[in-house]
Amino acid sequence: MSLISRRNFTRLGLGATLALGLGTGLSACGRKPGNNVAIDPDADPSEVIDQKLAQQEGTLEWAVSGNWRNSADKARDKYRHPLETLNFFEVKPRDKIIDMWPGAGYTTEILAPFLEHGKGQYVAALFESQAPEAAATTLMEKYKAHLDGNKKLYGTPKYTAFGPESPALTEADSADCVLMLLVIHDWIAQGIAEKAFTDAYAALRPGGILGVEQHRADIGNVQDPGATNGYVQEPFVRQLATEAGFQFVAASEINANPKDDKDHPFGVWTLPPQRLTAPRGQAPNPEFDGTLYESIGESDRMILKFRKPQ
Repeated sequence: MSLISRRNFTRLGLGATLALGLGTGLSACGRKPGNNVAIDPDADPSEVIDQKLAQQEGTLEWAVSGNWRNSADKARDKYRHPLETLNFFEVKPRDKIIDMWPGAGYTTEILAPFLEHGKGQYVAALFESQAPEAAATTLMEKYKAHLDGNKKLYGTPKYTAFGPESPALTEADSADCVLMLLVIHDWIAQGIAEKAFTDAYAALRPGGILGVEQHRADIGNVQDPGATNGYVQEPFVRQLATEAGFQFVAASEINANPKDDKDHPFGVWTLPPQRLTAPRGQAPNPEFDGTLYESIGESDRMILKFRKPQ
């Protein structure tokens, strides 16, 4: 069972909390890493894991294959390709990596053990503690308690905050990589997208990497200023990064999904893993047929890599 319920996130009105719901959930506490290799038989061939590397503690393959990850998260790997995505972002075991609004822990469960074994540092930038939703605070507390409850696996992650009034993410010029994974639409809705990129730029060392994964809107119309359906145009994301000072490095189609036409009754949240059957904040509709959206899978996504100039 997931430590944090995705439905609880989805039904909260706070945009920041909705971003957290994009993760499936932290696995049960107390599980220890093992040598088993779990490969989804339906996974894209490019994400099939080298079993020899998966047996070597400390490799990224080992972390992706870890038996501490829950089955729901592993089922998402065929859409998110975590091994290939994180390799594209050039993550290294001794890196200091800031994960901005890391959700319910999908990427945390991979990066925290990987960095702990490699003597790196995982930094979770959660939303500001003064968030008005009491449930949001409770969910953050559960997130921290889960990580802090298994130091052998997760080490000692650091916690910081990001939001409208948040201070610096960390010491200036100290991070090797900052990740923005499926969260930019919420920052656009809250009017803090520019601040997110500026704060990330300040945190990164010269030469550091900014890694972006985001639901991708079709190009052609003006970007919705509220990103109300969860999709964002790629040129707009590139513009935000460029204005903050970043240099574009490369784009990847790792997580592209041509079956996603972006026309869904409840926005991107109609698709897995949210599977909404009613507008956000409303009770589920048992009459809604989600078969079509299940067949689409998770959203079409851009994967972008930027660098802070040397």
